[in-house]
Parts: sequence; structure tokens; C-alpha cells
Amino acid sequence: MIKISITKRLLTVYLIIGKTFGQWFSPLITGILLLILRITVFFGSVIDLILYSKIRNGKINNPIIIVGNPRSGTTFLHHFLTSHKLGTGSQLWQMLYPSVFLQMLIRPFLPFLEKISPTRHHSTDAHKTSLQSVETDDASLLFRYLDGFFLYGFLLSWNKDNLFDWVDPKKRDTSERDFNWLESMWLRVLVSNNQEQIIGKLFSISANMPKFLKRFPNTKILYMVRDPQSVIPSGLSLVTGVLDKKFGFWSLEKTKRDRFIKRLYSALVELMRRFQKDWISGKIDKDKVMIVHFDRMMNDFDGLMSDITQFLEIEPTEELLNEIKITSEKQKSFKSKHKYDLSKFGLTEQQIKNDCDSVYQSIINS
Repeated sequence: MIKISITKRLLTVYLIIGKTFGQWFSPLITGILLLILRITVFFGSVIDLILYSKIRNGKINNPIIIVGNPRSGTTFLHHFLTSHKLGTGSQLWQMLYPSVFLQMLIRPFLPFLEKISPTRHHSTDAHKTSLQSVETDDASLLFRYLDGFFLYGFLLSWNKDNLFDWVDPKKRDTSERDFNWLESMWLRVLVSNNQEQIIGKLFSISANMPKFLKRFPNTKILYMVRDPQSVIPSGLSLVTGVLDKKFGFWSLEKTKRDRFIKRLYSALVELMRRFQKDWISGKIDKDKVMIVHFDRMMNDFDGLMSDITQFLEIEPTEELLNEIKITSEKQKSFKSKHKYDLSKFGLTEQQIKNDCDSVYQSIINS
């Protein structure tokens, strides 16, 4: 197993931003602000341990986790479940300030912070976001450790040498560190939101699901699948859209863009392959995982939710059943504003079909 220090990650990210985007000064300011934030969060976390016994002694016993490649429908399902009180999820600002004590102090200022937040660079037609939106918990690993698939997807992929090994659990396993942190953060979210059930979203554990299930044995996982010919270019469009808004992605040198897209494409394919291999090999307890097809979510949402509530052992209320029925009708007529083109990324349908052949056979078409 390789080891990569925080110092090495910081220096590498700084050099990538400077060499790729020509920004050498602003990352230094951002780094200083993040250091101040990290110190503040540390003291807030200590106060949490003093004030809240649930954080001090608690355990996350039965999380509901939504997993799947970006743009596979994970965000929609996550928002539906949390907005209809089946549980609570981590809001972006709670991942930035993972301390109940700090959140109590910051909450009144959220409308102001929303106006100056860098999230305005990340909200696109593909994915609307804000400080108060429920987001993927993978972001908390980026904020906490400057590490993980988010770091690779947006920055490390630009490096001259491919650094995928840095985030590959087969080559560098940070699962114990990451899962401990997620439990600590989720406990704080439960206390802050006055809830008992956490509903998380983690695309990264597609590559490491057996270990996650070992760490949280009572987990129920909803694994989202969508045709790779749709989900992969949509995911690429999401990331490049964010980078274009912030750095002018499509005006950068073509050879660098092409290398970045090739690596990101390979990573997205690998996430699906890793889950597929673990699924068919029996490494994943299938009683704890429900595969959710994107097409069914769009065309048979009420039937799908009936299966999901049964899988989660939740008795739906009349109010929830009514909301499911309303949403089901909306889903059937929904048209996404997010447009993407395979050729823009140098891809063809046949290439994706070939690269994802095993996924089609055992997951998509099963």
C-alpha cells in the first residue's frame, strides 16, 4: 500500500492549479482560509464532545446509503427521501463546518454566506447546489483530508503522471480513516438536525463496498444504475461544466483537456466495474443492497418507491404515498435541461459499450 502525506497532496494540488490554470496566488489565500477553518472546526469539535453525549458515545447503526456514479439519479433520490422526512442528510455547509457548536453560531448568517459562497461556481444545469442543499458525503472527505475521488476528478487528473493510485483503495486504502470520519460527521448531522436516521450519498464506495458493509453491517444500500452511454457523458459534462465556469475549461490547451477527459472517463468506468466485480463474486451481501434502475425511477416511480420502502422496512404514511403519486406523474413528463454530446468528449457509443460490457451483462440488463 502506498502512502501519500497531506503535505504532498497540498503541494501537488498547488502545482496543478498553477501550471494548468495559471493561478498561483489565489490558491495560497484559499489554503490559509482553509487552515483557519480547520483550526476553528477542531476547537468546535472538542466542544461538541463536551456538550453532546450522543457524539461522544454514539454509533451510526443503520445508515441508508445511496450509491452510484454521478448523474445516475442519486441526487434526485437522496433529495426525495430526505425532503419527505425518511431521514436526514448532510447539507454542504454542515460538511464545511462539521461541528454542532459552530453550526449553532453560523446558522443565522447562512443567507449572507450563501451570497458569497464559492458554490455559485458549482451550480449548473446538470446539478444545482447551494450551501444548504443536501449533498454527497464524498465532499466531506475532500474538505477534511484534501483527498478522495473528488480530488482526483477535479484536480489530480490534470497531473502529467496519472495519480489514480492515490485514490484507488486497492493501492492506497484509507477506508478506516474515512469511515471513522463519516461516522463522526453523521452523528453531528443527526444532533444538529434533531433526527435519528441518516441518509447518506457516497459514489466512492462503489469501489470499496465490501469494506463499507463490514464497517457498517446494518447498512441498507440503494445502488443506482443508469445506461453507461448516458451516465458517463453526463458525468463528464457535469465536471467539465464546473471547471469551465471556474477556469474556462474549453479554452485550455486541447492536449491537456483530452488527457483529463480520458482519465476521468476511465475512473468513471472503473467505479462501475469495481461494483460489478464485487457483486458477481459474492463479496457484497445482496440482502443489504437494492439495485435501483434509473429508467424505472423515471417511468415507474410509485412502483419503485413501494419496493424501496419495503426494502428499507419503512411503513409509508398517507402523506408520503400521496407525494410519491404526485412525483411519479412529474417524472414521466420530466425533460432535463442538461445537454451533452459524446463526440464532444471524443467518445462513441460502441467504445462505451465495449468498455462496460461486463456491467451491461450483469447489472444493467439483469
